[in-house]
Amino acid sequence: MPEQETLERAREDAAEGKSPSTQAGEFVREEIHHVREGKHGARSTKQAIAIGLSKARRAGVPLKAPGPGKAKASTRRSAQSAIRAGKRHKKASPKRARATLGALKRKGRSAASRSALARHAHRAAMGRPASARSAAARKAARTRASHR
Repeated sequence: MPEQETLERAREDAAEGKSPSTQAGEFVREEIHHVREGKHGARSTKQAIAIGLSKARRAGVPLKAPGPGKAKASTRRSAQSAIRAGKRHKKASPKRARATLGALKRKGRSAASRSALARHAHRAAMGRPASARSAAARKAARTRASHR
């Protein structure tokens, strides 16, 4: 269950008209924080991000499932299931929640380290075309200039 503060921040993002992925970012941030503080672990940075996105979908953030060819079929099915769960507003069974947390507690904490997140970001960027990377850099430069 996401923390109340996270839900509130995501709602603020939605009210400001920000994209679903920005709203979902709040849940991902919370998940990274959980791993860092030792609440549970994650096998990889990718898994920690996936848990956050799933929580966002279950909380009702209008985040689409990845399209065909973008992710494994099982990942797409899982995302669809989370989207349906977000529309149902039904609590997960305590037995299932305990089992999931128990499995994650056995995983390591290094998935949320600065270096692991940087490595993940770099690899994700390399998967995108050069035009998208340079557009992101231009946007970053623009926003950086406006915050001085």
